[in-house]
Amino acid sequence: MSHAPQLLAALAAPIAGALLVWACARWPRLQELASLAAAIALFGLVVSLAAAVMAGDAPRVALFDIVPGLPVAFALEPLGALFALIASFLWIVTTVYSIGYVRANREGHQTRYYACFAAALASAIGVAFAGNMFTLFLFYEALTLSTYPLVTHSGTEEARRAGRTYLGFLLSTSILLQLFAILWTWVEVGTLDFRAGGILAGAVSERTAAVLLVLYMFGIGKAALMPLHAWLPAAMVAPTPVSALLHAVAVVKAGVFTVLKVLVYIFGLDFVASMAGSEWLIAVASATIVIASLIALRQDDLKRRLAYSTVSQLAYVVLGGALATGFGVVGGAMHIATHAFGKITLFFCAGAIYTAAHKRLVSELDGIGYRMPVTMGAFTVGALGLIGLPPFAALWSKWYLVGGADEGSLVPVIAVLLGSSLLNALYFVPILARAFFPAGGLPVAAGREEAPWPILAATLVAALGTAALFFYPQALLELVQPLAGSP
Repeated sequence: MSHAPQLLAALAAPIAGALLVWACARWPRLQELASLAAAIALFGLVVSLAAAVMAGDAPRVALFDIVPGLPVAFALEPLGALFALIASFLWIVTTVYSIGYVRANREGHQTRYYACFAAALASAIGVAFAGNMFTLFLFYEALTLSTYPLVTHSGTEEARRAGRTYLGFLLSTSILLQLFAILWTWVEVGTLDFRAGGILAGAVSERTAAVLLVLYMFGIGKAALMPLHAWLPAAMVAPTPVSALLHAVAVVKAGVFTVLKVLVYIFGLDFVASMAGSEWLIAVASATIVIASLIALRQDDLKRRLAYSTVSQLAYVVLGGALATGFGVVGGAMHIATHAFGKITLFFCAGAIYTAAHKRLVSELDGIGYRMPVTMGAFTVGALGLIGLPPFAALWSKWYLVGGADEGSLVPVIAVLLGSSLLNALYFVPILARAFFPAGGLPVAAGREEAPWPILAATLVAALGTAALFFYPQALLELVQPLAGSP
């Protein structure tokens, strides 16, 4: 069955939303409604496409050729369906949150804000649906450019400086490294299509493949592998809903999604496993997990602590792909989802705290759990989820990652994964301790002061998702399981 109309409609929905936002520039409430309607429409379309993928269909459409044999094409497979489902659902949640945040904090430039948000989601869906590496690259770059105005939204010198860092890292890595790798692959193989089992095995020498692996992995700067991670903490100057977009919905997820696409469909897991010297990627991902966690321990700014946590958590996904085992890649793909819900919950809570209590620093949060019990209850869910404790979702993705390391008899990697959960606890638990058990004792009169209801509602939905993925992981597992079966 052809699903070309749904594919194209899903790509068009956020673009239409952006145009409606611009058209309603004089009516802020209509802008909010347009953004929310586009998000709901996109999610509905993605659900229908994901159902088709799970039923065994392979939706595909080609628009036009850039050069003979290289089309701008869209094709949906399990990993792309996963990314699209996460991005489209969390766009709805983030839009509801944004309505409360923008109103409460009197954020300016609302038209640009909602329009760029929609453009960023259109780019993310393009990445998810890309049928070949060149199409993915086009939307990958569009995602960078569409989120730049969001990073610099406040217009301060600090924001402009962060924006320069953001563009500098992401454009330089993608153009100098990733694009070079894409063109080299095209010259060597004659195709950039995503194929089960990869396209490089038997087509290039092992030495060439080893160089291409380096170019791709560091060229995908949105994955924030160290030392190419500094753009991500710098971007925390953006409004909190933008931080949520960067860390959970679109940007960083586009990075680790691209890493898995390249490893599974360009190289092929068997080829990666057989390549001499490919262990460096396991080492870099493991080092990123540990070092970023150690840096997070020292951050007093709450959003920066969460940012370094994200750098660490993204490396779990890269590590899952680098293990080149069935369990590893399934664990990495699952972690895209489990991290998305856990981390967006934490950023929503950070924004709620700033909105209601005007606090940004961890050292200022003594007793905040008594003033904002619902918010800090949700924060507890998100934090315990990312640590990997039951009954929250990341337990399953970490379980599969440990299984992937065990498949490869990589005891040091198992130690990294278990030790990193301890480090997660060390930078999250002190926040909870301050919030609920302040050093000066319980507050005498702690008045309740929660954020506006749209912020609170979105935060609770995200927290509920973190728990729901623990109790109902089967659909997620069924969606990503075919990745392990790539020949």
